Amino acid sequence: MDIREALYTTRAMRRVTDEAIPEDVQMRILDAAIRAPSGGNGQGWRFMLVDDEAKREQIGDIYRECIDILWETIYKDRLAASRATPDDPESQQFLRIFSSVTWAQENFGSYPMMLFAFDQFDASGGSIFPAVWSAMLAARADGVGSSLTSVLGFKAAETLEVLGVPDDSGFRMACCVPMGYPTGKWGVAKRNPAHEVSFRNTWGEPVGFEINEPLWP
Repeated sequence: MDIREALYTTRAMRRVTDEAIPEDVQMRILDAAIRAPSGGNGQGWRFMLVDDEAKREQIGDIYRECIDILWETIYKDRLAASRATPDDPESQQFLRIFSSVTWAQENFGSYPMMLFAFDQFDASGGSIFPAVWSAMLAARADGVGSSLTSVLGFKAAETLEVLGVPDDSGFRMACCVPMGYPTGKWGVAKRNPAHEVSFRNTWGEPVGFEINEPLWP
């Protein structure tokens, strides 16, 4: 796969089938992850693949509770505003996200595989998240969709207990990436143009060019 196709089309794919992900694909995902840059080459990461049905169901139950917390706290006002103005384009976009996340909430335990990432001495996430993104790009190359979530942090203790992570492991759960073969189509995600969110040399100074349409394909 062309690298730009992977970069432009690897967006959150939450709606997936329950088809199992073959072991050779799993191997490529993990092997790509550990090739990512690592601060000081410390490689202070650990990864866990979860495909056991009982564990997935347990994680799914926890995820449902965490999403309820998310809507009731961080996104409470934004969700209320979007519901109050459903015809507004920005509201419509957020309500589409709400629908997608709700699907994940109802079906989280059915994802055929979950990738958990853990880090050590990496408070900024500067090492673990490049590795996770590499895993997601590798999954995309094999037609596997993914979506990163850190919402399980609301109930980290319960999640770590299900995963059998000892209290003294020294590793922090950075995120979970559910994976599966998507039911929808790959596509370029709609974003605010780069020149609207970028500066050059000084904050607020224009970057000097405009990109009004995606540069791929």
